[in-house]
Amino acid sequence: MAGVNRVFAAQLAGLPVFGPDGESIGKARDLVAGLRLDQQPPRVLGLVVELATRRRVFVPMLRVTGIEPNAVTLATGTVNMRRFHRRPNEVLVLGQLIDAQAHLASTGARVTVADAAMEPLRSRDWVLAKLAVRERSSRLGLGRRRSSLQVLPWSDVRGLGLTDLTGQPQGAGQLLMLFDTMRAVDIAATMRDLPTKRRHEVVDSMDDERLADVLEELPEEDQKELLAHLAEERAADILEAMNPDDAADLLAELAPADQSRLLELMHPDESEPLKRLLTYSSDTAGGLMTPEPVILTPDATIAEALAHIRNPDLPAALASLVFVCRPPTETPTGRYVGCVHFQRLLREAPAELVATAVDTDLPALGPDATLPEITRYFAAYNLACGPVVDDQDHLLGAVTVDDLLDHLLPDRWRETGLHDITEGQEIDSA
Repeated sequence: MAGVNRVFAAQLAGLPVFGPDGESIGKARDLVAGLRLDQQPPRVLGLVVELATRRRVFVPMLRVTGIEPNAVTLATGTVNMRRFHRRPNEVLVLGQLIDAQAHLASTGARVTVADAAMEPLRSRDWVLAKLAVRERSSRLGLGRRRSSLQVLPWSDVRGLGLTDLTGQPQGAGQLLMLFDTMRAVDIAATMRDLPTKRRHEVVDSMDDERLADVLEELPEEDQKELLAHLAEERAADILEAMNPDDAADLLAELAPADQSRLLELMHPDESEPLKRLLTYSSDTAGGLMTPEPVILTPDATIAEALAHIRNPDLPAALASLVFVCRPPTETPTGRYVGCVHFQRLLREAPAELVATAVDTDLPALGPDATLPEITRYFAAYNLACGPVVDDQDHLLGAVTVDDLLDHLLPDRWRETGLHDITEGQEIDSA
């Protein structure tokens, strides 16, 4: 890494990581440093790298041969595939050190850590030699505060020992800025690596919509732990912001008393669909379905249908079918007429009515259909989404293929990534 003499941690976040022959390994997600008892700069132990499988592994700094503005390169060798776990004397630079409160050794002024820079030693070790800190003052008058950023040697800043980081309250502004460029599933993986205290601080600072998206990507035990941390009023707001089927799955895991309190705190328009979902077993079509698919009346136009499925917030699987029903169009609807595949919508004139394009031959699932029945149904008709209809021809909701996969995959599959890799397995990166 000739010529590289300082790398800021925030610059590394999300950089692609390549092997010596240019093969993609994953993405850099954090730095791991070993904290010291004295005031000497901590040694950077390695990188946390997220593989394509979503598994996060530890890569020692001695394996890193190049750090460029757009990539990190590893030396020939093996990558230990054991999932990364932070040791007691280690700190995640982005996850824990950023946003930490500290003070200047010279003046005692309070500062917030905005970034940390690592520099190489002659021994090929890397240390956190510099800190970018923000000092706040109120010298502008009228209640306004000025924030000044400065880069200082590690030894000029106090209050960043392991006890300090695990005991003091900490903001999350800088970390949330890094999250802005990440998908919800990647944020969820990052949060799982954080200590409980830090995870709670991030949750407290995250807006409700974003937190709802992240919560949907966490394993059930982590979902319950974070929901229990929240005040009940905010927990109810988060459940309202989640996809109804995911919110119902989470509520089903709670004690009946907790479940009832949260449902009472929710707006009736949001809680009623969840109550209906909770009446079905979680391994049936009724328990898997979402009550909010795209539903139109027969006199709606093709242009209206296309406008609905263009909604960027609509999951791709739900956008694959438009359901046509007699009024009312809220589930449970009036009489179910049929569905229109999005490919058919693309072939029809925008001014035509959806009634002219309805597929009335596709069978519907009953709410009590079992997982094997749903699996055979999706395979037989090559669907990403299917209607759930009761015995009185009311549309109750729609099951998507991702809902089905969530229940077919092994328990806690989100923790092992896309492939079931044996703990401790090694792969050659050369």
